[in-house]
Amino acid sequence: MSSKSKRRDLDKIRFSIGAKLITIISIIVVLSLGSITALVSWLVQTDLQISAEENNFEMNRRSALEAEAALVNVRSNSRIFIQTINSQSPNMTNVIRQSTDFFFSENPQISAVFFIVPGRGEQLFVNERFFLSKEMDAAMARSYFDSQREALGRSVRGETLLQNAAPHFERPLLVLFFPWQNGGVGGVLFSSDSLNENFGSGINQSFMLNSDGDILLSSDFALVKEGENVAGLEVFRTILDSPSRNRQQLLEAYFGVLQQPGSNSGIFTPLLESIKSILPFKKTETNDIDEEPTRKFVAYTKLGVAGAVVITSIEFDKVFEGIYATTRRNIYLTISVLSISVIFIWFFSKSISIPLRALAKAARKIEGGEFDIELRSAGKDEIGVLTSSFKKMSMALNIFGRFTNKEIAVKAMRGEIKPGGLPKHATIFFSDIREFTAKSESFTKYFGAEASDKIVYWLNSYFTQMVECVEKTNGVVDKFIGDAVMAHWGTAYSAGSPRKDAFNAVKSALMMRKALYYLNKSRKVGDPASPLIRIGCGLNTGIVTAGQLGSDLRMEYTVIGDPVNLASRIEALTNPLKADILISEDTWNLVGDRFICQEMPSVSVKGKAKPVRIFAVINFAGEPKGPQTIGELRDLLGLEAPELDNVNVNEDEKKYKIGTEAKNE
Repeated sequence: MSSKSKRRDLDKIRFSIGAKLITIISIIVVLSLGSITALVSWLVQTDLQISAEENNFEMNRRSALEAEAALVNVRSNSRIFIQTINSQSPNMTNVIRQSTDFFFSENPQISAVFFIVPGRGEQLFVNERFFLSKEMDAAMARSYFDSQREALGRSVRGETLLQNAAPHFERPLLVLFFPWQNGGVGGVLFSSDSLNENFGSGINQSFMLNSDGDILLSSDFALVKEGENVAGLEVFRTILDSPSRNRQQLLEAYFGVLQQPGSNSGIFTPLLESIKSILPFKKTETNDIDEEPTRKFVAYTKLGVAGAVVITSIEFDKVFEGIYATTRRNIYLTISVLSISVIFIWFFSKSISIPLRALAKAARKIEGGEFDIELRSAGKDEIGVLTSSFKKMSMALNIFGRFTNKEIAVKAMRGEIKPGGLPKHATIFFSDIREFTAKSESFTKYFGAEASDKIVYWLNSYFTQMVECVEKTNGVVDKFIGDAVMAHWGTAYSAGSPRKDAFNAVKSALMMRKALYYLNKSRKVGDPASPLIRIGCGLNTGIVTAGQLGSDLRMEYTVIGDPVNLASRIEALTNPLKADILISEDTWNLVGDRFICQEMPSVSVKGKAKPVRIFAVINFAGEPKGPQTIGELRDLLGLEAPELDNVNVNEDEKKYKIGTEAKNE
């Protein structure tokens, strides 16, 4: 049976009897509480809607009356003031000053009065106390009226205009332009602070706008200060085109800046959708913006002054917040009931299912090659005994995995490595510790009976660093031969091409050099328990036979072939040639451009018709740090340059000869 089918079988077991009972009880609780919530909502929704509409309409009517009264009062008082000034002779400055002071003292909200009377020109009267109290420059009044020539022209032609002056003064100020006798025009600049109090924040939002769509009054002064205009909103155009002076509707539209901040839809969407289908409302077009339309009760009153309109709205969802609160409480109750049910029904089933699932999960981990598993025994029953036995088995497998190549074993278990050999274009690596025999004798001399433990600890710390370098570069550690390490790239794993595999192999050797440098640097000089380590690394690339070799009782994944033997012999040359990393010509042909290499004397190898070219690897190509020449490398490693003419390695076996002697044979 495949791993996928096994997982499907486990998935079928997960929906236990406890889960079925909880599902049934959950359906009953949800249906019962949901029915109650829907019934209560249906019974109270009509009363809430009527109350909300009445309150919204009354708030709009009251705000409109107060705004209209304030505008009429400002306009009337300004007209009286203008008439009073015009009735005086221009030479009667004291009388004019007294009239002005009296007018501004009686109308402190008015900051300036501007008028043009044919025959007397332009006149501007400024409430100095107003500007002083607001810490503003009174000259701003003159600059403002000078910038409103277009509005003055419209008033001369008979229009009464109400405009927003806040963007100019950065204060809540309005200006009212009205026609005067014989082609004249008047304008009064006044504060809207008192009116803003009637447009306060809350669930009902009120705005006053002029016929041009400018927001004149709002609880959000930022809209007024920035001179927001809503003439492009379909909602505003619908209100202006309506023949009714005041009206209330349920509209679904895009409200733009008129939208209440932080608004959102209800939490019980199905219930709201059913209400939406029952209640009649007019749906207007939305803007060409990716915004969701909002449903609101909208009341408006058109004022009799300057074509202004007061709009008051309340979100449909806000009206039913009481229902939402009840719904939330019912949801909390449902969660509580379900939680208690889960605790009582699921308790005993979990005492069995949880340990079994943990064992199944552990089994899948072992199947994936992960043997270091933590399991806790849940009790002393049968499941507890099974968990304890399974834990002991995983510990045994974890220990056994250290004696074999775990990754290769997992691949073989999955069928990714078939019995038999396959040709692979691989790079083979051998490394060996220099003077290991002498160091072993030194351990025996200093530690006697404890020498074996000391040597193993010393070697294990070294092997840990080396194996990590191999695994980080996608290589496979084949075996440990005493103090030697054999590894290969491009066999069980491949980076995609022989060139990439060869690069990873040489890169791993350079990583070993660096790791060993810092490992030696951390050791104490002269410490007999931790002597310095120098190694030699030999690499060769070629076609090898890779596969599972051995008997029915013992097998291992390894590589064989002439390239393997040559890699081993190249490693032996590192000592006489005084270089820690040597690669063959085949490896150099693949990755020589990626590294700084120094060609060494050619070597005649037994069984080879031609001398073998070998190269010492110094550093990565283009790497500014570290050695750049063979001399610098030997200085770094503490090696002396060899006298090649006197080198004679393994003279008895006649495996290779170095330099000119090899060429002469």
